[in-house]
Amino acid sequence: MRIVADHSRCAGAGQCVLTDSALFDQSEEDGTVIVLTPDPPAAHHDHARQAVRLCPSGALSLAEEAR
Repeated sequence: MRIVADHSRCAGAGQCVLTDSALFDQSEEDGTVIVLTPDPPAAHHDHARQAVRLCPSGALSLAEEAR
């Protein structure tokens, strides 16, 4: 799993950071998302999926790895 952020769509709502601060942060400059762990460990996959669902601007998505 890979977390993908579209910075041009990010509204800086911070729902991703509230979901998992180990995966996400916000830019001090403009509040947009910073993905701290683009390839999260399995223990954080559920949080990554939840952050994608909660993102009000649709700026986050997941790229699932082919097996």
